[in-house]
Amino acid sequence: MFHFKSLLPLLILILIFRKCTSLNSFQNSEPIKALINRLDSQRSSATVQENAVEGILQRLLPSHSSSFIFKIISKDVCGGDSCFQIENYKQSSKNGPLIVIKGTTAVELASGLHWYLKYSCGAHISWDKTGGFQIASIPEPESLPFVRDEGLVFKRPVPWNYYQNVVTSSYSFVWWDWQRWEKEIDWMALQGINLPLAFTAQEAIWQKVFMDFNVSKEDLNDFFGGPAFLAWARMGNLHGWGGPLSQNWLDQQLVLQKQILSRMLELGMTPVLPSFSGNVPAALRNIYPSSNITRLGNWNTVSGDPRWCCTFLLDPSDPLFVKLGEAFIQKQIKEYGDVTDIYNCDTFNENSPPTDDPAYISSLGSAVYEAMVKGDKHAVWLMQGWLFYSDSKFWKPPQMEALLHSVPKGKMIVLDLFADVKPVWKISSQFYGTPYIWCMLHNFGGNIEMYGVLDSISSGPVDARISENSTMVGVGMCMEGIEHNPVVYELMSEMAYRNEKVQLVEWIKTYSHRRYGKAIHQLETAWEILYHTIYNCTDGIADHNKDYIVEFPDWDPVTNTTLYVTTENQKQNLFNLQGSSRHFLLESGLSLPSPHLWYPTQEVIKALRLFLDARNDLVGSLTYRYDLVDLTRQALSKLANDAYLKAVTAFLLRDIKALDIHCQKFIQLIKDIEELLASDDNFLLGTWLDSAKRLASNPMEMRQFEWNARTQITMWFDTTETKQSKLHDYANKFWSGLLEDYYLPRAETYFNNLRRSLKNNKIFQADLWRREWISYSNKWQSGTNIYPVKARGDALSIAEKMYAKYFS
Repeated sequence: MFHFKSLLPLLILILIFRKCTSLNSFQNSEPIKALINRLDSQRSSATVQENAVEGILQRLLPSHSSSFIFKIISKDVCGGDSCFQIENYKQSSKNGPLIVIKGTTAVELASGLHWYLKYSCGAHISWDKTGGFQIASIPEPESLPFVRDEGLVFKRPVPWNYYQNVVTSSYSFVWWDWQRWEKEIDWMALQGINLPLAFTAQEAIWQKVFMDFNVSKEDLNDFFGGPAFLAWARMGNLHGWGGPLSQNWLDQQLVLQKQILSRMLELGMTPVLPSFSGNVPAALRNIYPSSNITRLGNWNTVSGDPRWCCTFLLDPSDPLFVKLGEAFIQKQIKEYGDVTDIYNCDTFNENSPPTDDPAYISSLGSAVYEAMVKGDKHAVWLMQGWLFYSDSKFWKPPQMEALLHSVPKGKMIVLDLFADVKPVWKISSQFYGTPYIWCMLHNFGGNIEMYGVLDSISSGPVDARISENSTMVGVGMCMEGIEHNPVVYELMSEMAYRNEKVQLVEWIKTYSHRRYGKAIHQLETAWEILYHTIYNCTDGIADHNKDYIVEFPDWDPVTNTTLYVTTENQKQNLFNLQGSSRHFLLESGLSLPSPHLWYPTQEVIKALRLFLDARNDLVGSLTYRYDLVDLTRQALSKLANDAYLKAVTAFLLRDIKALDIHCQKFIQLIKDIEELLASDDNFLLGTWLDSAKRLASNPMEMRQFEWNARTQITMWFDTTETKQSKLHDYANKFWSGLLEDYYLPRAETYFNNLRRSLKNNKIFQADLWRREWISYSNKWQSGTNIYPVKARGDALSIAEKMYAKYFS
């Protein structure tokens, strides 16, 4: 006789599976199924993958290395899809309970481990530079909590969780060694990432390829960019800037890439390798004079300096294009083995084709794909969809469709790169039937700014997946720089396993518990405020930090305003405007960059007060310290924006006393934020510079690497004596050392010139200020002075002091 109670666990599992099988049908199309099956067949053995996850556990939580059993299972157990299962071990153990985690790959096993630690043990795992791990809440091995009797089952709604932007390799990874990469790959696996970009060392491969085509090593000195600018040299935006690359760099990067790929494969990931986009060295024109090689236009240089600008592009229709593309992929296979079938190519990224003729665009796409498939007959083209947003005037429906349909169905996957804010899938008939990955871009230039669109992240992937005729096959994170805003990346990572929209009010509450290891009422309330303000931007504006401290306006009051005050009537009009900075900007005609502000600052100051009120409960917490410093910095930087605008207003009013007051407040805020940031290891310029120098093999290389590191975060690209780089401050950072030695002297120099103009009753000499500032910047970029790599001061006390000084 059957009893319902005995069937209950089985029925619950069936319901869970049914709930998890509401997948879009597109991923089950024949081309995608064939690709997934082929990739599955190439994975490392079950033993290798299980051992790889045990390695993660040993590095993360060595005290519990015997508390978990990992087992690879077939997809058949999960209805043909990727999944993980968490169960209690049925046999007794004298050392306490054992937790069994089963998964279809090592990434699923790691994801199951992470899910258990988060939701059963209240732990939190973040990047070291955002506070690191909170594992104090995990009980001792003999006291680990059981999961419910029927266990937990989580299936991926879509096959892939993608990671990285093509520029992350320069903004964040450039100075990493294997020790740092190992931590990152562990983090990837725990977050469920199974489709990571693997762009390290491609210059070493290209050196070998080009030498086979009679291009010498010396010819490549003008082709490769310096270490901190490789991403843009790869895309054909620039050449030679920050270079040349030494053989030492090329060799060490190749060794590093092999370590990276080996670990990714052990964990069951599918790395995405680069392919040929048409970018070639100038020397190739002489070696192959009949080839169709054209010089591209200027990309963000001040004066079109040919030493850096206007790279050379081999037309995809030229037979040499396919030969080079095939050789590059074959050389990668020779060096790394047959590790993937998915290759990235962004040949039109910020470089539009010469004509918008759909037939021509289709022929270009076909040639790019042919070069891939000649090197790997199973090749699939993965392309960033940024161009469809950033150059939407060119990429209209006929042009988009021509490119997307230039390859066989299922042989191209598009990254909807900015889907968190500007989803292209909604306006492109789901990329005209082409499979795509819903991506969060979130960050530009590796800027440090508290920002997020949590509502969009918690619902956007679900809306896209269940939409009519959906072609979505994955989720992804495509930020330009990492190691900031951990709440955003934790939520986005969970969407790889979420079938339904996340209820954020409750999720944020539990996040704060995990982040700090305990429930603290003030922090619960603070995080609810942060969710509704900082982390719920809805204005559709891409958040690139333009706070005036870190992106100081190059403002000439003579040429850049229609309101240069000379009469009493004009002065009275300006007095009437100055109460509201935003209103003043609009009415006065000032052509100043407007910092992005999407929330009421007073609400965030309330959250900061609540954070400070919780300090006695969390004195030793690194996650709390990081968040407190970051939140205090955020509040102070917005206050500085207001001080700058009031200083500008005072200058236009020719009120030198008010100018002095507001300039001094701006300067003092820089000094105070510098003191605050110096108190936390994660906000130090010194660590960035030190990591660059440690990769060098000789003093000359050390100078070059340090110049690269300093230049990328400041001027970025070339200048003239009186014109700043068009990209200056693009990669700005709120880092101790950078504020004191770079941003502070800049502000002081500029304000001194404003004061001198008023005192001498002369027109502001913008060229003199620019000449003075650019000269200083050039010297700083070439400097070698040492900055601290360890924090100094008590962050909690300093934050309290700043609150009392500015907000109490």
